[in-house]
Amino acid sequence: MKEAIWILPPKQEGANILSDEMGIPDPIAQILVNRNIDDPDKAQQFLNGTLDHLHDPMAMKGMREAAARIRAAVAAGEKIVIFGDYDVDGILSVVTLSKALQMMGGRVEYFIPDRLKQGYGIKKEYIDVVLQKKATLVISVDCGIKAVDFVKKASEFGIDVIITDHHQPGSTLPQAYAILNPVLKSSGYPDRDLAGIGVVFKLIQALLEEDRKSNLVPHYLKMVSIGTIADVARLRGENRIMVKYGLSALENVSNIGLKNLMENCGLKRKKITVGDVGFRIGPRINAAGRLGLTDLAVQLFFSDSDEESRDLVNQLDRLNSERQKIEEKIQNQSIEKVESRMLNEKYKLLILGCEEWHRGVIGIVASRLKDLFHHPVILFNYRDGKAYGSGRSIKEFSLIDCLESNRGHLLNYGGHILAVGCELMRDNMIRFKKAVNAFAGERISDEDLKRKIPIDVPIQFSQFTPAFLDYMSMLSPFGVGNPKPLFLTRGAEVIEEPRKLNGKHSKFLLRQNAKIFEALGWGRGEWADVVCAGDRIDIVYSLQHSQYRGEERLNLSIEDIKQR
Repeated sequence: MKEAIWILPPKQEGANILSDEMGIPDPIAQILVNRNIDDPDKAQQFLNGTLDHLHDPMAMKGMREAAARIRAAVAAGEKIVIFGDYDVDGILSVVTLSKALQMMGGRVEYFIPDRLKQGYGIKKEYIDVVLQKKATLVISVDCGIKAVDFVKKASEFGIDVIITDHHQPGSTLPQAYAILNPVLKSSGYPDRDLAGIGVVFKLIQALLEEDRKSNLVPHYLKMVSIGTIADVARLRGENRIMVKYGLSALENVSNIGLKNLMENCGLKRKKITVGDVGFRIGPRINAAGRLGLTDLAVQLFFSDSDEESRDLVNQLDRLNSERQKIEEKIQNQSIEKVESRMLNEKYKLLILGCEEWHRGVIGIVASRLKDLFHHPVILFNYRDGKAYGSGRSIKEFSLIDCLESNRGHLLNYGGHILAVGCELMRDNMIRFKKAVNAFAGERISDEDLKRKIPIDVPIQFSQFTPAFLDYMSMLSPFGVGNPKPLFLTRGAEVIEEPRKLNGKHSKFLLRQNAKIFEALGWGRGEWADVVCAGDRIDIVYSLQHSQYRGEERLNLSIEDIKQR
């Protein structure tokens, strides 16, 4: 891993004002100002936002038309087909909307394409699925914004299509009955950061509020919180409020499948965090779609049998273990390719591919390579003359803009600034690589490729008082857009010989001004070989809580160290 540049923001006057006016600790005020929350009203809403702060769903263009068409379909007993994506966001969007429409009395079926056989998006030929199910209304969730041909074909058969999505559109919008997508410039919606399930939630909110059943709206936030976190959406604005309330509601779950899934994850009767969703719950749901068995995950949330749901959870757990082994193999092979060929020194965008690499998991490996080398990465699986890619990027470079500018080489593509998927003919790979590397070379500077650690505030161990920690808890949930605060403490003394854990991690006992903390360097086992008892080190870290013999303890999770 490259040596990181530590970036410490200057002390801002706004932080002093915020601290004085609100009576909050100086470091907390600095953290808020770092996130552009620089006045008391903004800070109060950020710290204490409630469901009353959610926007009116009718503010989204197309919402009134979509809600009216769905009501008409339910009243007339029309068959409704929900099309979804195969990731956590898409799966839970299908489940959540299906349950809401069924509760209203709707006749609902769903269709999710096989990730490995059919790929992403709503293709024109899927009209056969709708005709077979004798449906007259199609609703897309977490997909569909580029389904121009499908919508045109559907209209030829008198089938209406409502699109709910959060991805960037192509050059032409589908001529759908209604489109709900907050990223569209014409949407008029105040919050552009909703995940696919967030858009679905706004639709459900609109339907329930028209039925004067607003009291049922919070019930859906459990699924919304899982889908939003798993899709790595920004935890600001509505997402922050929905995730905050959804995580709290996960402590009391009625859905049998979700309850058994959480028990399998070791989360029974525990306070659920963003990390629990991102690293335990989400990957098990995702494993089904990644390995081509999406229906297992959908069935889990529809199951009303404890025995059946436990069996499904066990299958998902086994799939997740299989996924982890596949990922590790691909990761080791791809790292060896980069390092042996010094690709990170030659190119600003890393592109690798192999016939043996599993198409369903290359995106996860691309994310890890991106973190390791601090380069944007696209990994490909080669199959039947085609190349199926999944990419992840550093914040300084938009991968979707890169693909958009080179779309002439592609059969299909989509995604976000930081994550994309694409498909092209394998015999076009050399031309594609040359084109995108030229694009990246012009837009990525050497400075962009340096790993940077943005520090929130310097602090002393003695400042971690109970009052400070109470405010820290109010800053959560942490994630994209509201990262876990990083602190800098200088001159911490190592008071016993560091230990290496499982050959991969390092453990320190650190003291400053008579206050002692246990510190862990996750994935940085080499630190235990270079730091000795008695050394004084500067550390950048976040706070983490752990359970020890029934008691909660505060530990330090070290991001980086520098020896004095």
